[in-house]
Amino acid sequence: MVPGMKETLLTFMRENAYNPLTKEDLSNIFDIHPAERAMFYNFLDELEEEGEIYKTKKNRYGLPSKMNLFVGRIQMHQRGFGFVISNEEGVEDLFIPAEHLNGAMHNDKVVARIMETAKESRRAEGEVIKIVERSIKTVVGVYESNKNFGFVVADNKRFTRDIYIPKSESLRANHGDKVVCEITQWPKKGRNPEGKIIEVLGKKGEKGVDILSVIRELDLPEEFPNKVLAEAQRIDNEVPKEEIQRRVDLRDITTFTIDGADAKDLDDAVSIEVLDNGNYKLGVHIADVTHYVKEGSKLDKEALKRGTSVYLIDRVIPMLPTKLSNGLCSLNPNVDRLALSIFMEIDDKGSVVNHEIVESVINTKARMVYTDVSDILENEDEELINKYSELVEDFKTMEKLARVLMKRRTSRGAIDFDFAEAKIILDKNGKVLDIKKYERRIANRIIEEFMLVSNETVAEHFFWLKMPFVYRIHETPSLERIEQFNKFVATFGYHIKGDLEGIHPKSLQMLLNDIKGKNEEMVVSTLMLRSLKQAKYSPDCSGHFGLAAKYYSHYTSPIRRYPDLQIHRIIKEAINGKIDDKRIQALKKIVAYSAEQSSIRERAADDAQREVEDLKKAEYMADRIGEEFEGRISSVTSFGMFVEVENTVEGLIRLSNLNDDYYIFDSDNYVLIGEHTKKTYKIGDILKVKVSSVNIDFKEIELTIVKSEDSSLED
Repeated sequence: MVPGMKETLLTFMRENAYNPLTKEDLSNIFDIHPAERAMFYNFLDELEEEGEIYKTKKNRYGLPSKMNLFVGRIQMHQRGFGFVISNEEGVEDLFIPAEHLNGAMHNDKVVARIMETAKESRRAEGEVIKIVERSIKTVVGVYESNKNFGFVVADNKRFTRDIYIPKSESLRANHGDKVVCEITQWPKKGRNPEGKIIEVLGKKGEKGVDILSVIRELDLPEEFPNKVLAEAQRIDNEVPKEEIQRRVDLRDITTFTIDGADAKDLDDAVSIEVLDNGNYKLGVHIADVTHYVKEGSKLDKEALKRGTSVYLIDRVIPMLPTKLSNGLCSLNPNVDRLALSIFMEIDDKGSVVNHEIVESVINTKARMVYTDVSDILENEDEELINKYSELVEDFKTMEKLARVLMKRRTSRGAIDFDFAEAKIILDKNGKVLDIKKYERRIANRIIEEFMLVSNETVAEHFFWLKMPFVYRIHETPSLERIEQFNKFVATFGYHIKGDLEGIHPKSLQMLLNDIKGKNEEMVVSTLMLRSLKQAKYSPDCSGHFGLAAKYYSHYTSPIRRYPDLQIHRIIKEAINGKIDDKRIQALKKIVAYSAEQSSIRERAADDAQREVEDLKKAEYMADRIGEEFEGRISSVTSFGMFVEVENTVEGLIRLSNLNDDYYIFDSDNYVLIGEHTKKTYKIGDILKVKVSSVNIDFKEIELTIVKSEDSSLED
């Protein structure tokens, strides 16, 4: 079809005067040549299949929204009902009762008819009339065997229907096995979906089966295709001499990596010196992955498909084969490695006054870990100071520079959420030994600051070159969300300073400073984060709200993030003068697709990491039923309150288990109020709780109150 025809057609249908027309009427209006009419009719069919337009029983086409219809993806609730979530900004979800799902399943794209419009106290209600796209093709669950057939009970509690498995399709699975099931027949009214077992993962509770179940459920690509591995194997293990001669040789300068103790894919190294004028010269040296992963190669296509490496406590699903991720591309100590280096001259105010990006070869002098560098800087550990005596002055200089950069970011309004992350420690059998708060010490902060300033500098450089690029953006939050959040913080006696429309991040930063150390700090921070939009990748440079940065990109981790890999190619081509008008046109399409794909894969990786973490937390607490913990109320809802204990594990105290009174939920103030005693439970309150039950399958932890808040428990 003619480019832009889709938008032209939809704009035409949005007009107030438009009434649904037949395909013949539309082809006449748009003056479609008779030879192209078949193609135009196919185009209409495609738009209907996508749910963009709807065809009535009288074969007339129009927009669903103008026909009392609702298009979106359905989010199921474990109780059997669902909500259709629209893609349109500001459109309220549509409630679908269980009896009106008509075979729709979790995350399916559907068209629903609105049966009851929204009223003050309740949402609009509807019925699914068409399933546009099935989302779930395979399901992970537990196989339950009968004499002549079996069922798979899905792990995902939103998948509310058991799947019927004929005995001939059971793959000899035994009762209680964790399995992957492919759906062969979709559900109909009064009839369960049907499927076949395609993989038996192992017995529920066996080592590794739990995390493997999450990997399969979220369809993460664990194994690399043979052709991709073969391409990786053909890469020479030695850095070619002619490549070294072509590059800036930095092997004599002191560079080193600082990472976590268990990291194997070391993609960034740093160097530092103080110039005669008192400015700092910071070098950030990033593995040159693009030298090995060429555009359009099998390695490249697989990396784009994966989008990111996924870290799941005891294993990594890498974006690139381990020969590259842990070998040739990893900046391991005392070996020559190809890099893309950025040198930044930074003054005592934290401004980058000069910078240079070069293709380089480096040889790192040490593989440092965060804890050791932090112990040297924070605790002046003598043993470590002696061990790394040649680097200690560099560490001290880096700390000074990092603090300058921190101050600059703070002064411009960057928001720094200080949420406690969980560090989950497993034994050799995959059982949780301990859960602790992850330490964010000075060495971690140094590397964070150096990566941030590198990412900003590179983004600004290429913005002004007006070249296609993949930016990391974080849009300004919607006025509606901010007003709602401001209303909530008012219940604690706070308010957001300044104009809420087009809010500046500094206003939120000031609020975070006001609540620091208070009981309500965690909840206000959490709800602030939920009020913000999700960061994503984009070909457009619209700024990063949370960092208060006009220009931002992801440049520093090409081993494990595809956007970094993509922009490394652009940087190298620009350095070498290889970008002409034709290449710019090609790059526009490449960066648009890689930005969208990388954002999708990033969300999938986040989901997987959260699922595994929740699973392991539930397993850990299952062994501690009856034990008591001190915790803080993190959320209050109409059905109970969530309490987070010291080790970051969160559990639910159900309203039905509060036996001393009948409690009413005040939704405006997020408070539970006792009807007779007027006793209140609010976010931030400290409680003594006991683990009462754990459902590992649903990753749910239930708590009961041992001792209410009193002065002895307050901070």
